[in-house]
Amino acid sequence: MDTNTEISAHILVPKHRKLSIEETNVLLEKLNISVNQLPRILQSDPAIRHLNAEPGEVICIERDSPTAGKANYYRVVING
Repeated sequence: MDTNTEISAHILVPKHRKLSIEETNVLLEKLNISVNQLPRILQSDPAIRHLNAEPGEVICIERDSPTAGKANYYRVVING
């Protein structure tokens, strides 16, 4: 694969975006959880490398769903 090719532009890679602090706080309050209870994603993951996410930040992954149309999944960034 060409190193200049943007992985996030690939058709099979769902949309990833970094949540703001306010969005993260609203999400955690809505779900009644702490950030440590979210599934993890490595900071070095190719799908989020372009976001320059720091450990502790939350990523929203928008996936296609056969029943709901779109479904959001959330991951906390960890070192790696």
